[in-house]
Amino acid sequence: MGTKIIKCSECGTVNKNSDYCTFCNALISDAKKREIKAEEVKKAEIERAIYKLENPNLAERLKKHPFFLYKLFGWILYSAIMIVSAIGAGLAWFIAMVAAG
Repeated sequence: MGTKIIKCSECGTVNKNSDYCTFCNALISDAKKREIKAEEVKKAEIERAIYKLENPNLAERLKKHPFFLYKLFGWILYSAIMIVSAIGAGLAWFIAMVAAG
């Protein structure tokens, strides 16, 4: 690969084969910027997954409760949510098919 010449957008210094500006130390490499952005996105996804695992919804919490009546109510609530979701998905599919002709 040849010499890579990049002009710093912060101070205007011309740099050769560098990820950071030699004068003001600003990040100038597009590859490095993409790498940092990908790491930030991955970290945000991990944080969202951890939050979801640590904070389940009411039905999930009740399904794992030690008292059997709460556990039963949790399963009933979970089943009701699933049935309503299935009916809604079927209705949305039917409306889409009618609209498509």
